Amino acid sequence: MAINLELPEKLNSTVERAHLAAEHIFRPISRKYDLAEHEYPVELDELGKLAKQSRGQERSGDAEASGEDTVNGTNLRSVLNARELSWGDVGLMLSIPGQGLGNAAIAAVANEEQLERFADVWAAMAITEPGFGSDSAAVTTTAVLDGDDYVINGEKIFVTAGSRADHVVVWATLDKNLGRAAIKSFVVPLDADGIAVVRLEHKLGIKSSDTAVIRFDDVRVPSGNLLGTAEINVEKGFGGVMQTFDNTRPMVAAMAVGVGRAALEEMRRMLSEAGHEVDYDKPAAAQHVAVAEFIRLESDWEASWLLTLRAAWMADNREPNSLEASMSKAKAGRTVTDVTNKAVEIGGTGGYAESELLEKWARDSKILDIFEGTQQIQQLIIARRVLGKTSADLK
Repeated sequence: MAINLELPEKLNSTVERAHLAAEHIFRPISRKYDLAEHEYPVELDELGKLAKQSRGQERSGDAEASGEDTVNGTNLRSVLNARELSWGDVGLMLSIPGQGLGNAAIAAVANEEQLERFADVWAAMAITEPGFGSDSAAVTTTAVLDGDDYVINGEKIFVTAGSRADHVVVWATLDKNLGRAAIKSFVVPLDADGIAVVRLEHKLGIKSSDTAVIRFDDVRVPSGNLLGTAEINVEKGFGGVMQTFDNTRPMVAAMAVGVGRAALEEMRRMLSEAGHEVDYDKPAAAQHVAVAEFIRLESDWEASWLLTLRAAWMADNREPNSLEASMSKAKAGRTVTDVTNKAVEIGGTGGYAESELLEKWARDSKILDIFEGTQQIQQLIIARRVLGKTSADLK
């Protein structure tokens, strides 16, 4: 059986456009907004408009291709876009109007009517609370049905694009007594009464992207803004909202792949300048130790990208991809921190100084191993899937 790892030609334009934006828009302003934390990158407004237009064209194309046996659609396109833009600057990529993590959540869970209604929103995603991080089942934010509306109360932290997006996908429980089965996600306009952005966080990396604390006090949203079904199925648990991660984890993995590629390219340039060429025809052990490290890191990087492609392709083709999504996120998250830190080490004073972007990539990369589920959480999910264990069996 032959496996074709070439990308479909119809996706070449996605890659080309994204790389041009990364090279000519992101890279020139990367340091500027790293130093000017919380300042909005106005240069992204036009890019956001172009992205909106292309998404409309892509939706039409995907609809026309819906009769195909194999689909290369929204998810694959998203990871390609994320990879190229993150090569430029991952924080700026997270700041493009209309391309929030909440949009991936909507794509994962929404029905056809909601997909159409929320097609042009810019949605952040609000899961984490002051009382929990990785344990998503510990949600305390509540959503109480009152007539035709849900009334939401609670506080969310670490909301990426939380002060810039126009909507936010909020995880809330319909009934605290029913555990994780009662957790649902809601699309909430950020200009609704009762919403307050309490503060913006100062961070180690991705400083050009805002990270907000948002409080919800008696915020009313139409019942039609609940993603998925309002039915509480105790037997099923909260698999519906967890499908969100099956879409977003490959996208975060692609961000890590993009940053990793940038660091590998810079590492190879430094090795070449020092007179150490990479020779793939010689055993790694027979080459300079820095070259051997480069080859090891590059192979890990390739594995990360192939896992990411598989997870995205499976999502496009409606195949269960929870295992593959976590594998891609775990591998890419671990690899990008390994690559960027080693690049700083090999770069010496150049890698540690602000004269180059290497130190910035090292700072940016750490969050890619944390958000959308930490390294430890991904390994736990992978172990459960491989061993056939439930969350109660394997904690």
